Amino acid sequence: METIFSRNKEEHPEPIKAEVQGQLPTWLQGVLLRNGPGMHTIGDTKYNHWFDGLALLHSFTFKNGEVYYRSKYLRSDTYNCNIEANRIVVSEFGTMAYPDPCKNIFAKAFSYLSHTIPEFTDNCLINIMKTGDDYYATSETNFIRKIDPQTLETLEKVDYSKYVAVNLATSHPHYDSAGNILNMGTSIVDKGRTKYVLFKIPSSVPEKEKKKSCFKQLEVVCSIPSRSLLQPSYYHSFGITENYIVFIEQPFKLDIVKLATAYIRGVNWASCLSFHKEDKTWFHFVDRKTKKEVSTKFYTDALVLYHHINAYEEDGHVVFDIVAYRDNSLYDMFYLKKLDKDFEENNRLTSIPTCKRFVVPLQHDKDAELGSNLVKLPTSATAVKEKDGSIYCQPEILCEGIELPRVNYDYNGKKYKYVYATEVQWSPVPTKIAKLNVQTKEVLHWGEEHCWPSEPIFVPSPDAREEDEGVVLTCVVVSEPNKAPFLLILDAKTFKELGRATVNVEMHLDLHGMFIQQKDLEAKME
Repeated sequence: METIFSRNKEEHPEPIKAEVQGQLPTWLQGVLLRNGPGMHTIGDTKYNHWFDGLALLHSFTFKNGEVYYRSKYLRSDTYNCNIEANRIVVSEFGTMAYPDPCKNIFAKAFSYLSHTIPEFTDNCLINIMKTGDDYYATSETNFIRKIDPQTLETLEKVDYSKYVAVNLATSHPHYDSAGNILNMGTSIVDKGRTKYVLFKIPSSVPEKEKKKSCFKQLEVVCSIPSRSLLQPSYYHSFGITENYIVFIEQPFKLDIVKLATAYIRGVNWASCLSFHKEDKTWFHFVDRKTKKEVSTKFYTDALVLYHHINAYEEDGHVVFDIVAYRDNSLYDMFYLKKLDKDFEENNRLTSIPTCKRFVVPLQHDKDAELGSNLVKLPTSATAVKEKDGSIYCQPEILCEGIELPRVNYDYNGKKYKYVYATEVQWSPVPTKIAKLNVQTKEVLHWGEEHCWPSEPIFVPSPDAREEDEGVVLTCVVVSEPNKAPFLLILDAKTFKELGRATVNVEMHLDLHGMFIQQKDLEAKME
């Protein structure tokens, strides 16, 4: 049965003028660029999981009070191969494809038998990344695809593994003040070791090497050995402060032996992930200046997380906020067979997302008594010293039921007040968006009947003096058949609606994206 999730969406490569209601700020000029799955059926074949669908980019361009919409499928090798064969021939995380005419079947089978890591898809459907003046569609494999942010045209393919020994990489990189990218990837059984690699991509290359790509200048900042050679932690994001990288090694793990034999066993790669609820969750802190990991062992109870919110330092502590779950039920919610017309009644999370604040005393008294709380900030979060010298951390709960968190990126890695997020309760699909004040725990909401908003993006006003001076943008899909989707523009301070841009197309539910200011688009064209 087709639903709003599984129905293939048409692309609209030529701009469509949206109908604007309300008053948009005159300074709002640029492109909101978003990414997510848009095609789930090819010929007679269907993907099993919503996250497997072929990447569909879409954008809203703001120009002098007018708004234009366009959408275009990412022309990845995966897309081209599938369309040419008129069926799914490239495996995705939740869907194993047989056989793959893009590759000799015997060569493929041999590579699996010899326990090498499978070659992953370049269906980059999760996020958008800025590198210098260029933009890339990203997912969690070693491939990214360059795109034109204005026409949505697909350009060259980049393989991280040509520049750094990683098989997987996050789709949530960080940017430092100079525009360099910091990202993390997992290096699986490289030279007998499995490790998490932190790497930096410079925002520009020296003048004399102008023809070279930024990726050729990529440097490994440091690596953290996995606690297990054959079961590294899965992670979707990481945290950053002025002086530290925050990495959480959670007991939601990828089994490498299962991964390497999945094709032969006839199962998907997602079945190689499992949650070990009896294990601990370890916190790693890497000093950005010395590139060394802090030696003290910090940990908490078993949890699953996808999204870091923000992190900062205060009086010798690292404070970091995350959205955490008690189990890994979230991924299972999005198998398409569960997303039928009654999914809101029948498809319920067994663990509600919880916004947790951990406060880690990096500079604590080494002679402190065993069992004493080492946290010296005003918070209910604790960090207790144990006999073996490790420190057991418990969080402060900031709120429940939010996901896809975003902050004003000018405050990334700094002490901050506001999180913008979607609101989810027991159903995996957002019904509202929220603004959380992490200091007072006050929450503002926006929601309307039959509306499913996407990840909210904060855009600061040009002369902003306060953290929440600007607008919040969210794409809203409407589940009522006769109503058109729209882009919602809210005043970030009051959370009151400023306007909406309605487009008479079937818009897809997306995942992540970014707002590109007009000045950055102009810099790219120079």
